[in-house]
Amino acid sequence: MNLYIGNLNYGVKEQELLELFQQVGEVSSAKIITDKFTGRSRGFGFVEMPNDAEALKAIETLNGQSLKDRELSVTQAQPRTEGGGGGNRGGGGGFNRDRGGRGGNEGYNNNRY
Repeated sequence: MNLYIGNLNYGVKEQELLELFQQVGEVSSAKIITDKFTGRSRGFGFVEMPNDAEALKAIETLNGQSLKDRELSVTQAQPRTEGGGGGNRGGGGGFNRDRGGRGGNEGYNNNRY
């Protein structure tokens, strides 16, 4: 089972997360998500546990527990949804951009004269 760990202190290392969850059961992996530009923790991560019973026990035991002065949020990770929001503004527009669609050029007038 894949677990989502939220509200992580930015100073927590993957090894610390791994060791915390190993107190409850077997851990396949522990990953803290970092900003791709700065390398700084984004304050959340994922822990994978092969035994579902142990994973449920980890949720029950560690959710709300304090780690480096932050109360952890431990839940079952949800699969990513399709589309997920991306960073582009506007989008769409397609073949009918001349009809007032904003397309990806937000703020520009796409009408042709």
